[in-house]
Amino acid sequence: MTERLHPRALAVLVGMAALVIALAGLRSIGDIIGPAFLAVVLIITVYPIRSWMVRKRVPAGVAALVLLLSVYLLLVLLTFALVLSVARLAELVPEYSDQFNGYINDIAGWLENRGVGADQVRTITNEFDYGSLVGAATDILQSILGILSDLVFILILLLFLAFDAAPTTHVVATLKNSKPDFVEALASFASGVRRYMAVSAGFGLVCAVLDSVALVIMGIPGAFVWGVLSFVTNFIPNIGFVVGVVPPALIGLLEGGPGMMIAVIVVYVVINFVVQSVVQPRIIGDAVGLSATLTFLSLIFWAAMIGPLGALLAVPLSLLFKALLVEADPEARWLLPLISGKAEAKT
Repeated sequence: MTERLHPRALAVLVGMAALVIALAGLRSIGDIIGPAFLAVVLIITVYPIRSWMVRKRVPAGVAALVLLLSVYLLLVLLTFALVLSVARLAELVPEYSDQFNGYINDIAGWLENRGVGADQVRTITNEFDYGSLVGAATDILQSILGILSDLVFILILLLFLAFDAAPTTHVVATLKNSKPDFVEALASFASGVRRYMAVSAGFGLVCAVLDSVALVIMGIPGAFVWGVLSFVTNFIPNIGFVVGVVPPALIGLLEGGPGMMIAVIVVYVVINFVVQSVVQPRIIGDAVGLSATLTFLSLIFWAAMIGPLGALLAVPLSLLFKALLVEADPEARWLLPLISGKAEAKT
C-alpha cells in the first residue's frame, strides 16, 4: 500500500514544483502577459460585431477593419478616462494650497498638544507638505501616462488579432470532432468574458451616473470626471470603488473640510460598495460560474502576478484557466460546483 502511494506522492510533488516554476515565469513576464491578454479580451468582447457584419454579407476585410476600429475606440476611451482623471486631480490640487497647509498646521498643533516633540512634529509635517502632495499627484500622472508605452504594443497586437480572429475561429471549429471538450471550453471562456464585460459595464454605468449626480449635488469639482473614473474602476472586482473614491474624497476634504470628505465616502460606500461588493459579485458569479470568494481571491492573485492590469483582468484570467484546466478535462469537471459555489442541478 505504502509503495503504491510513492509514485502518486512523487507526481504531486513534481506537479507542485512545476506550478511554482510556471508561476515564477508568469510573474517575470507579467509586463507582457497583461497587455497581451487585455488585447485578447477586447477582441473577444467586440467580436460579435464582426460576426453580425459577416452574416449581413459585409466583406470579411471590411468586417475585420470595423472590428479593429471598434477595439481601438474602446481602448482609447478607457485610457483617456484614466489619464483625464489623474490630470484633473493634479489640476485641482494646486488650487487648495492654503487649505492643505492649514490642515497640516492643525495636525501639527494637535500632535504637540499630545506631547509629541517639536522635532518629530516637524519631521512628520515636512513629509506631508503641499509640495509633496503636488509631487505625488505628478508622479501618479506620469505613471498613468506610462500606459502609453504599453498602448503602442497593444494597438499593434490588436491589428494582428483583428485580422487573425476569423481564421483562428475557423481552425478551432475544425477541432470540434477530435477535441470537442477543448473547443467547448474555449467557447465557454469567450462567452463568459462577454457576459462579465457586459455585466461590469452595466453596473459601472449605473454607479457612474449615481456618483456623478451625488457629487454635483455636494458641489465637488470635476464630478463628471470622477464618475467616469468610477465606471472604469468598476471592472476591478470587489475593491474597485476604493480606488475610485480617493480623488473625489481628497477634493472634498480640500473643498469643504472633513465633513464633506466623509459625505463623499459615505455616498460611495452606499452606492458603489453595495453594488460592486454585494450585488454585482452574485450576478457575475451566476453569469460566469465563479463564486464571490474565488473572484476576490483571483483579484489578489492576478494583481500579484502581473501587476495593476491583473486586477482589471482578474476574472477573465480566471475564466481562461478554468476553461483550460477544468472544463477541457472531463475528469476535472467535478471541480466546477466548487468553483461556482453552486451544486449541479439534478436531472
